[in-house]
Amino acid sequence: MNAEILRELRMAVMSYDAMKAEELVRRAVDEGLDPLACADVLTEAIREVGDKFEEGELFLPDLMAAASVLERATPILKREIERSGKKMRNLGRVVIGTVFGDIHSIGKTLVAALLTAAGFEVIDLGVNVKASEFIDAVKRYDPDILAMSALLTTTAPEQRKVIEALERENLRGKVKIMVGGGPITQEFAEDIGADGYAATAPEAVKLAEKLIGEKG
Repeated sequence: MNAEILRELRMAVMSYDAMKAEELVRRAVDEGLDPLACADVLTEAIREVGDKFEEGELFLPDLMAAASVLERATPILKREIERSGKKMRNLGRVVIGTVFGDIHSIGKTLVAALLTAAGFEVIDLGVNVKASEFIDAVKRYDPDILAMSALLTTTAPEQRKVIEALERENLRGKVKIMVGGGPITQEFAEDIGADGYAATAPEAVKLAEKLIGEKG
């Protein structure tokens, strides 16, 4: 029975059925199934979706739909994991946000969802985040990674402002910085002093894992 629930849970992610996934994780909790096993299934399924997206077999709406399944199911599992005293895999802490002047949230939210599924603790500051707010978050949460998104050419320079502010506060050496968004390129990322650039949400997860490895 447990194996059947896990199989159906994987299929719910692959078929973008958020209501079914929520039903299954609640059933799993009620029947005493290890919540970590359910979390592992969700992680493996979203990775499979991400790989297919990278290979061109799936498209952005597919990736977003799969991520929405995780957003529905994961909080239930997290509560059960905390209640049981178990611990989810924690690769590191990421503070993420869309820079000041930019209210685009889809890309940033997708990256946050996939990072969470991969095992990162994610603090999402939202959109239109000022440089001072990023600085305050770094001081408060002591993240391993600061991730910034900018979807407009006019707001991309805000990423540089945040990095410069970190340098003035002597915080730059404490955190890895990754950037992304429509107008951002690898060259731009290098020019502003970021540690890495990712063009897609699945790439962002791989980059975060790489940066954590370098930091460790």
